[in-house]
Amino acid sequence: MNTAPAASSASAEEPRWLTDEEQRVWRSYIEAATLLEDHLDRQLQRDAGMPHVYYGLLVKLAEAPGNRLRMTELAMSAKITRSRLSHAVARLEKSGWVRREDCPSDKRGQFAVLTEEGEQWLRRHAPGHVDAVRQAVFDRLTPQQQKALGEIMRIVAEGLQPSGAGADLPWLR
Repeated sequence: MNTAPAASSASAEEPRWLTDEEQRVWRSYIEAATLLEDHLDRQLQRDAGMPHVYYGLLVKLAEAPGNRLRMTELAMSAKITRSRLSHAVARLEKSGWVRREDCPSDKRGQFAVLTEEGEQWLRRHAPGHVDAVRQAVFDRLTPQQQKALGEIMRIVAEGLQPSGAGADLPWLR
């Protein structure tokens, strides 16, 4: 139900209320994003004993040169706060899947490094996760819809990542 006033009666000080169609699209997006994240998190918890965000960190490290990234780069890549990353890496270290190394050129910097055990864990659990993603998203969409979704999400993500000083982004907190 749209509780916004009619567009013709809106003053210059009122928000630009969503149209009924925009409201439908927005709510569909929120519902799908919430359900998808829950679906993927439950699949990984059930099959691998790990939350989705931790799995994503292992993937980022596996894709990085030498299986290593500076902690700040990993936080930026994962779109999470540095404190959340530090907690996650500590848990992954306890499992033996990641280790931290000091940065030789910056005494305050650290690298997160995917261990051999972490690589093996990822190889073992990636097929199930990819299957869950495929079933939840790609098998439901035509190739044209997949392309459109990718383009739309890229535009939205780019718009939410200001590059100016003082940008309020998770990895800067």
